[in-house]
Amino acid sequence: RSSYSCCYFVLPCCFFDFHGKYSRRQSKKTQYREYLDFVAQVGFVCGFHVEEDCLRIPSTKRVCFIGQNRTYPPAECALIDKQITQYINNRQSCAVGMCERRVGFNHKDHSHGVCKAADSKLPENETKTAATIWMSGFQPREKVQQVRNCALLPRDFVDDVVLNVANLLLNATPQKSCSNVHGGNTNTWNQGESLSLKEVAEHLNKETLKRLKSEYGGLQTLLKNNHQVFEVLNGRVHIRDWRKEKPSWKTKPEVKRRLSAEAFKTRLCWFFIHHPDGCSLPSESCPYAHGTEELR
Repeated sequence: RSSYSCCYFVLPCCFFDFHGKYSRRQSKKTQYREYLDFVAQVGFVCGFHVEEDCLRIPSTKRVCFIGQNRTYPPAECALIDKQITQYINNRQSCAVGMCERRVGFNHKDHSHGVCKAADSKLPENETKTAATIWMSGFQPREKVQQVRNCALLPRDFVDDVVLNVANLLLNATPQKSCSNVHGGNTNTWNQGESLSLKEVAEHLNKETLKRLKSEYGGLQTLLKNNHQVFEVLNGRVHIRDWRKEKPSWKTKPEVKRRLSAEAFKTRLCWFFIHHPDGCSLPSESCPYAHGTEELR
């Protein structure tokens, strides 16, 4: 709508409509294909010959649309702008859901949908409002996006939850021992037991759970963030046994191997400090510091 000479390129990603999340209307298509068709339809309603292409990028969302040429002469700009206004208002009032089913929108021929959008009449005051601000009731995102992936929770709170969950797993059953060989001496290291996320949540107090529910993913996200201590698989929480982890040097290219060998330890080993049997790895093999003297 900015000008007749405007061209555009769009790479659809998140499923959003003009005023909020996109609502599916066709179960016979994948959500992605249906949304692509909707984005293409917008281009056709705005009077573009819409071309579809696939980008060479490492992403599953790589279908793009290009609008370079108009389907109408400059003299019809005012008429097309009215059609666009009506189309936007139809989307907002959800009337377009019935319209699309009635029209039977086809990706290869969108002109009929444009005519249908133009046929629906709006009250004069609604048309004026839409022409002024494009869309009434539109709610833009906040300028500052709130991070809710447990990353901004107080460190003391996170540490307390981690310690409580770890102790719960360690004391869930009689000690589950596993042989640990260091320099020829064999001892036992308590791996603890695995519990479901539901069982773990039942042992946390209400205040903790309420605080975690305000974060995306809640308890599961917090535990996954603390991957040094926990492993969450198929909805069950385990204490991570670093002896079973594949050495990173085997899977890294030669250049990265050299960088890894020269890397400094910047975090303390949780197991060295809190686990009743200490860390399952010797200091030289553990990627975390066994004591503050190893920190850099």
